[in-house]
Amino acid sequence: MTKILLIAFAFFAAGPASVHKFKVSSIEGEKIDFSSFKGKKILIVNTASKCGYTPQYADLERLHKAYKDKLVIVGFPANNFGGQEPGSNEQIAEFCQKNYGVSFIMAEKVSVKGEDTHPLFKWLTQKAENGVMDAEIKWNFTKFLLDEKGKLIGVFPSKVNPMGEEITKLLN
Repeated sequence: MTKILLIAFAFFAAGPASVHKFKVSSIEGEKIDFSSFKGKKILIVNTASKCGYTPQYADLERLHKAYKDKLVIVGFPANNFGGQEPGSNEQIAEFCQKNYGVSFIMAEKVSVKGEDTHPLFKWLTQKAENGVMDAEIKWNFTKFLLDEKGKLIGVFPSKVNPMGEEITKLLN
């Protein structure tokens, strides 16, 4: 009984697991292991190719290049809002490369809202999961910033530019 209580105490004392517990597939089908990003901030963004905010790909790429030593950006294409990401992983990857020269990490297309929400986005949006805050994804290009330990430190709506001060002040 004492052993069980010690294990339970250790689990709850440690708090919720960090984003580093997740492994997802890249847009090319390779594994992305978030534990490999320990020591760097992470910006997770739900993206779409046919959205009014799609030009933010260019600013995400600029942010990636400007902060590549201390920030990892992971884009997650999603078709949850207005059918604005209808393409396959291959089509999305080609679009991102051809139109914006995207070199930051792109994950496979997922659902970020609804009954089939990807587990990572459940973790990002539910305080019971992430231990920090509840958040709602209202549209494409919602941004989640995590610290070097994988803890959620900020959520930014679509209108916030990736190169804007709201985000960059947290990177310096």
